[in-house]
Amino acid sequence: MSNPYALVAITKHGVEKSRELLEKLPGSDLYYMSKFARGDEQEKGIELFEGSVRLILPDLFARYSGIILFISLGAVVRMIAPILQDKKTDPGVVVIDDRGEHAISVLSGHLGGANELTRHIAELIGASPVITTASDVQKTIPVDLFGRQFGWEIESFEHATPVSAAVVNEEPVVVVQEAGETNWWQYDRPMPDHIRRVTTAEALASAGQWNAALVVTHRILEETEAQTLLKNGVLYRPKTLVLGIGCNRGTELTEIEAVVQQTLEELRLSIKSVRNVATIDLKKDEAGLLALCEKYRWPLVTYTPQELNEIAIPSPSETVFKYTGAYGVSEPASLRSAGGTELLLEKKKAGNVTLSIALVPGG
Repeated sequence: MSNPYALVAITKHGVEKSRELLEKLPGSDLYYMSKFARGDEQEKGIELFEGSVRLILPDLFARYSGIILFISLGAVVRMIAPILQDKKTDPGVVVIDDRGEHAISVLSGHLGGANELTRHIAELIGASPVITTASDVQKTIPVDLFGRQFGWEIESFEHATPVSAAVVNEEPVVVVQEAGETNWWQYDRPMPDHIRRVTTAEALASAGQWNAALVVTHRILEETEAQTLLKNGVLYRPKTLVLGIGCNRGTELTEIEAVVQQTLEELRLSIKSVRNVATIDLKKDEAGLLALCEKYRWPLVTYTPQELNEIAIPSPSETVFKYTGAYGVSEPASLRSAGGTELLLEKKKAGNVTLSIALVPGG
C-alpha cells in the first residue's frame, strides 16, 4: 500500500471533483473509468479501469485504510456489502455526491477513521460533513475510539457494543482510570452526570450503581476484578510504562525478551502498556535490543552518559561508570524517558540483562 487513501469516481462530474481532491489530499491514489481519460493520467499516477467499479473494490479494501467514493450512497452500500469483514479491519469508507455538496461517513466511522476523514474532506472541498455515529452526535465517549489520540490500546473488545449502547443511552457508566492521560474529555460541555470517574478499582463503591465500565490501567487485573469490571466493560491499555534496558554486548533477543516478559508478569503489568525502551547511546546499535523494539513496535530512545548522570537514581554504580561514563543505565534512562520520578522496578539484573521500569505520569 503506497498511500493510505483511494479516490474512486465513475461519472464525469465525479472525475472532475476527484481530480481536484487528489491535489488537496496528500497520500491519496485516484481511480476512474478509462472513458474519462484526459491523457495526463500516467503523469499524475492516476489509475484507469474498465467495466464495473465493483470489480476493483475488493482489491482496494485490502490495500487502503480509507476509500473515498464519488458514487451514490445506495450503489456503494450494495457494492460493499458482500466484501465487509469486521469493523476492526474494514477500511473507512466515505461517499461524496456527484456535485461535491455532501461528504458522508459510511463505514468504520471510528476504528477505520471514516468520521475524521469525512470532516477533513468536507473542509477541503467545501462540502457538508454527514456523520451519524451516536457518540459523535451526542458529544460523548466513543467507546471504540476512547484514548486512541493518546495511543491507548483496547485489550477486551467483546463488550464494546453493549458498553457503547450504555454510554449513548445515558445509562450509569463508570470510568475506572488507574493510569494514563486524564484530559480525554475534550468536548465543549461538561461530562454528563451518568458518567462517573474513579481512580482505582477499590473506589468503585463511590461510583454508585453502574451498568457498564471503561477500565484504563496498565495493571493486569485479578480474576475477581476482571469478572466484576469486564462483565459489561472494555479494558484499555494506556502507554504508561518505559523499559530501561542495559545489556552486555551481543545479548540475543530471546534472552532480553524473556527477562522483559517474565518481569512484567511478576509485577502484574501489561506488556501492551509499554510505551518505549530507553538505554544509553552506546547501545543504539545493539542487535538484540533493536530486534526487541522491532518485534513489539516500541521506539528506542537513547541518551548520552552526561544526560543519564543528570537523573538521580537509587543505586549509582562506580563499576558502570568505569565502563560507560554513566552511574547507571536502566534506571536513569527509564526515568528520563518517562519524564517522571517513579520507578515501578528499580533495577533487576538477570543474566546479561539489566531492567528498570519507570511510570509515565498521567497527563
